[in-house]
Amino acid sequence: MDKERIQKVNTISEFHQLRGLQAPEHPLISLVDYGLIKHTPENSKTSWLQNYYTVGLKRNISGKYRYGQQSYDFDNGLMSFFAPNQILKVEYVENTAAPKASGWLLLIHPDFLYGTALAHKIKHYEFFDYSLNESLFLSEKEERIILDIFKRIRQEYQGNMDGFSQNIIVAQIELLLNYAERFYQRQFITRKKVNHETLDQLEALLKDYFNSEKSSGLGIPSVQYVAGQLNLSPTYLSSLTKKLTGESTQQIIHNKLIEKAKEKLSTTHLTVSEIAYDLGFEHVQSFSKLFKSKTASSPLKFRESFN
Repeated sequence: MDKERIQKVNTISEFHQLRGLQAPEHPLISLVDYGLIKHTPENSKTSWLQNYYTVGLKRNISGKYRYGQQSYDFDNGLMSFFAPNQILKVEYVENTAAPKASGWLLLIHPDFLYGTALAHKIKHYEFFDYSLNESLFLSEKEERIILDIFKRIRQEYQGNMDGFSQNIIVAQIELLLNYAERFYQRQFITRKKVNHETLDQLEALLKDYFNSEKSSGLGIPSVQYVAGQLNLSPTYLSSLTKKLTGESTQQIIHNKLIEKAKEKLSTTHLTVSEIAYDLGFEHVQSFSKLFKSKTASSPLKFRESFN
């Protein structure tokens, strides 16, 4: 079996060369017609480590993309966002009956943003930490908005670059990212049934975790752990819970933990130290501090209220 390798792509020019494209018109930013990208059998055995941002809008992709440990089948039009130094694997599946792949890739090297406010701000757009199975589905109207921004970016860098060009393009990139943020918030609402099912699954997962005493051996469940159990990225899960409940995933975990602590304090004769250990705490002081912050009472005083 051929060994899978990781191909590091440092520049946008390298990407163009590897994908059989003409050299980019600008070394630090490029809008690529996805239908022109050439795929080879070798590419399917390669994971890519990119040193630039990629914003993709694709349709009819005959293959699977793997981002970290997650995969997504690009059969529909959607957007995806990749940050520098994140690994992307492409697994192509031949399908002669499928329509021709189409879409656009906006490639932005961090150096293009140097000296602008967006150079720092772009790191705070949470969707760059979402997995591919949390990509953004667009309505036709939303897709037209994104395509129009892509068009304006390309027109600017294809023209005669002057002292205003960078600021104009950066403004368009920021507009694009702000629209993406708005559309993700819309997606949390329009996919309400699916999202509430996720909350139900989270609730059941935490209930089983604490009821089965897993915490005494494995510790307090982390956001990374519960997100992995739900096949979501930690950032997306926290965005989802914040939107639907007003609380982060970490807060929900703590709430469930305190609920279990109250049950043990009111129905058992276990000491506070024993309860703290059962719930996954290494130090009883940490348990007492969290309990008091959530209930305005110490564990002992809470127990005394039942006597």
